[in-house]
Amino acid sequence: MQNANKILVEKLSRSRIFRDYRKAFRGATGLPLTVTPIESWGLPLHGDSNANPFCSLMAKRSRSCAACLEMQESLTNRDQNGEPITLCCFAGLCDTVVPVRLGDQLLGFLRTGQVFTRKPTDADFDRTTHKLLEWGVNIDLKEAEEAYFNGKVLGTEQYESMIRLLKVFADHLSMVSNQILVREENTESPLIARARDFIDRNQTEDLSLEAVAKAVNTSTFYFCKMFKRATGLTFTEYLSRIRVEKAKSYLINPHIRISEVAFEVGFQSLSQFNRVFKKITGQSPSQFRVKMTKSKK
Repeated sequence: MQNANKILVEKLSRSRIFRDYRKAFRGATGLPLTVTPIESWGLPLHGDSNANPFCSLMAKRSRSCAACLEMQESLTNRDQNGEPITLCCFAGLCDTVVPVRLGDQLLGFLRTGQVFTRKPTDADFDRTTHKLLEWGVNIDLKEAEEAYFNGKVLGTEQYESMIRLLKVFADHLSMVSNQILVREENTESPLIARARDFIDRNQTEDLSLEAVAKAVNTSTFYFCKMFKRATGLTFTEYLSRIRVEKAKSYLINPHIRISEVAFEVGFQSLSQFNRVFKKITGQSPSQFRVKMTKSKK
């Protein structure tokens, strides 16, 4: 599950929509942006040219780095109920994670750099260096001071606006994540490419793993292993996502009954369709139809 989750997040991070948004976000705020899986451990922005200079300096010191790692773990382990979580570290820098969901599954987090929400003072720096000295961290005070006061400062309202912006993007990323995962064009083996093509052409049929493996001239076991490695999804998960994307195009038409849509795209029952659709998109087919209808008005 963890490896699959990492593969899905990697696909999202390589997607055109994420790369375009990250470029715009960096240009507008001067801050870095990344997306990480829920089980990631480490300093996700270490080495980024837009990372906070004081954090970059502290990342080279084991004890202070450990304090930051503890905060990172606390951020991702909190019960956020889908809402952004913000914590402030010993140095007065604030850090926020914004959950990204794939249907009803928590996939990972949008993360940006540590910032001050008010201009730091000499007293703030003294308290910070005192804490570092307590920990026995050997630092160059002049270098630390320069890095500390060169950190990004956003007023409280600006910071809250930035978080809202990230929340909007996370929601949008969640909405299109299924499309990204099933339509991503990347370098893959001919076997996987042929399998995708066969599945796309036969998605409305009662399609089995054995039938696809036979169509690409390989054993079921080998195909299953290679397909999961390449896509991050099992055959059943991939087929479900393909069918849900097809269903969306039918649901836009209010004159087609939801039960007709379910059977048209290959689901064997309405209850199965409702369950799978909600799991993948986070909403029922009827809720999706209502939302799309309102967006057109």
